[in-house]
Amino acid sequence: MALPEPPLLVVTDRRQARAPLEAVAAALFAAGGRWLLLREKDLAPLERIAVLQRLCALGRAQGATVMVSADLQAARVAGAAGVHLPAGADPVAARRELGAGALIGCSAHSLIEAARAEDGGADYVTLSPIFESASKPGYGPALGLDGLRAAAAELHLPVLALGGIGPDDVAGCRRAGAAGIAVMGGVMRAEDPGAALHGYLAAMT
Repeated sequence: MALPEPPLLVVTDRRQARAPLEAVAAALFAAGGRWLLLREKDLAPLERIAVLQRLCALGRAQGATVMVSADLQAARVAGAAGVHLPAGADPVAARRELGAGALIGCSAHSLIEAARAEDGGADYVTLSPIFESASKPGYGPALGLDGLRAAAAELHLPVLALGGIGPDDVAGCRRAGAAGIAVMGGVMRAEDPGAALHGYLAAMT
């Protein structure tokens, strides 16, 4: 399964965002973003489905890929492109539930977790934290570019670098073997999410 192009995954966090998620998503898609993951794990299931449906509608209008974190039912009901699973989850079960055409990603915080996701048939992994991150503390020490390089060399599936990555870090992550970049706070906290996204996109070209 090919990754969206450009391979820049924006992960939502409505608590950091300065506008409603729908407004943020619209700004990102208008700025050239084509890949969005609804994370919001604390939303009630029906509310998550409703938000996801609105985001999917926005994404379809712009040719963007919209996924949801972990919630297979929400993905199926809302017609999302796929799911992103937590470390240790079963990509096989997600594939069985959503079908062969779904995009299935997994979080990984080590080469071992990433290899398990690959063995389970995931389409990609996010490897984190590459650098120290204010958005997602508590996931262990930063892996650094050396950790990213080792994982990318060992694995056959695409690895997205995640965690503390600003536009100035993108080129180094790509040289280390990252197939793409995932970002949360750098875009969600921005006063102008579209402008912030432009910075990342420019660094990826």
